[in-house]
Amino acid sequence: MSRLENLGKNIKFYRKDKKLSQNALAEMVDLSREHLACIETGKEYISLRKLFLIADVLDVPVKNFIDFD
Repeated sequence: MSRLENLGKNIKFYRKDKKLSQNALAEMVDLSREHLACIETGKEYISLRKLFLIADVLDVPVKNFIDFD
């Protein structure tokens, strides 16, 4: 699994843990649902600004999204 795919998988995990739909999270961080879906599957890149916003909304440290190994 690529780092980008792992990042997306982790965002999806924490989003579901907070019981948020893709639509709800996308609205909260000003993304389209389609773009968020592509981020969660590792098909699209995410800006640091959006990554920090997602971390804030989900109340998760950014480091929890990234696999440093």
